Amino acid sequence: MREIITLACTECKQRNYTTTKNKKNQPDRIELKKYCRFCKAHTNHKETK
Repeated sequence: MREIITLACTECKQRNYTTTKNKKNQPDRIELKKYCRFCKAHTNHKETK
């Protein structure tokens, strides 16, 4: 049930991270606060396709 997802920065729209999530437990798109090397700051990263 785990699926690979990509996380993109909400500020600069760069796709920085890949991770997995369980679709059964988290059906919605997730948003995490991660470091963006392009913005050089911690920003929110949203799940993309």
